[in-house]
Formats: sequence, C-alpha cells, structure tokens
Amino acid sequence: MKIKKSKAQSLEPETFLDTSGMARRVAEFQKDEQIYIQGDAAKSVMYIQKGNVKFSVVSSTGKVAVLAMLGPNDFFGEGCMAGQSLRMGTATAITPTTVLAIDKNELLDMLRTQDKLSDSFIGYLLNHKNRVEEALIDQLFNSSEKRLARALLVLGRYGKVQHQEVDELPTVSQETLSEIIGTTRSRVNFFMNKFRKLGFIEYHNRRIKINKSLLAFVLDESEF
Repeated sequence: MKIKKSKAQSLEPETFLDTSGMARRVAEFQKDEQIYIQGDAAKSVMYIQKGNVKFSVVSSTGKVAVLAMLGPNDFFGEGCMAGQSLRMGTATAITPTTVLAIDKNELLDMLRTQDKLSDSFIGYLLNHKNRVEEALIDQLFNSSEKRLARALLVLGRYGKVQHQEVDELPTVSQETLSEIIGTTRSRVNFFMNKFRKLGFIEYHNRRIKINKSLLAFVLDESEF
C-alpha cells in the first residue's frame, strides 16, 4: 500500500512504509468505531491514511470533551513517545478511516538516525500543539456559531490544497458536529441553515462544500 505525498505536510509518511523491517500495521475502521479508548496501553503512534478521527476525553463525572479533529496525513497517539504508558483519551473514527499504526520504539529509532525525518516530525508536533491551543481558545471564548464554523473548516481541511478555494466536507452527521462543538443538534441545524443562506456553505448531492466566506466569518471579530 502506498501513501500519496501530501503538499500540506513537510513530513514524508512514505518513509515509514519504505523502511525495511519496521513494525507497522494497517487497520480500517467504520464510522463511529473506536480506534483506541482512554486507559488503553499506549504502544504505537497512529498515522491517518484516509478518513477523519476525533480525539476526546472523559472526566471522572462522565463529561465528554472533544479536544481535536484529525484527517488525512495527521498523526495521533504520539504521547506514548513522551513516556505515556496509557492512552489519555479516546480516538474514534467519524468517517470510514484507514490508519497506519507504527511501533513507538521503531519510530524512536528512526528519529535518532534520520535527521531530516526528525526535523520534519518535530515540525509536525509543534504545528499540532498550535492547533490544540487554538481549539482550546475557540472553546473558551467563541460562540457556538463560531465554533461550528471553525469545525467545518477543520473537517474540510480548508487550505490544505494549494489554490483550492472550495473544500468538500466529509459526510459527518449533525449529531457528531454538536458533540464536537458542545451544543445541541437543533442549534447545529439552525446554524447550518444560516450558513447556507449567507453563502458560507453549499449543498451538492447531499455533500457540503465550504466557501471562502466562511473563513472570513471565523476571522471577523463581530457576529454576522
């Protein structure tokens, strides 16, 4: 199996596939299927070949919070390389997803011996850290309407492809969107209808396309 090179990431994931003797496995997950759960043993780093994944945590009182949304060419579960023996959250496929699992010890050995790969992986981790911080700020200070707009941009991988002005959203239910942004399904439905009327999004054959005006809405300090 070959992974296409992504222009959006400097990291070259095919390096993993082409390395002789590296411990790895490919697994496929259906929509809403858990890839791993909070408390599982952390022994590998995951790379998304295709599909979308949400990373969530559950508090001692049972409250669920979605911390990140991930898509093709993203890694997750890298905490095991920093000494985490158990998974700190739950990773769930929100669309049909194919994941490459890489043994953490094999990956550590590669990072020690391949300078270019090490530099690229560190760059990816720093970028991921920035995205998590942005998501936290979004959750703390933005309205549910702005959070939904940002979630749509993230899911649509907006700006990941050069010169692409309109991105198509993977098929994600309004229930999933409401869980991601921490509101009700009825509110999500209201905002989606509003976004369509304002021209932020379009519906084509039951698929959603995102227009540049949605990004302008997210960046605007005032509400429309």
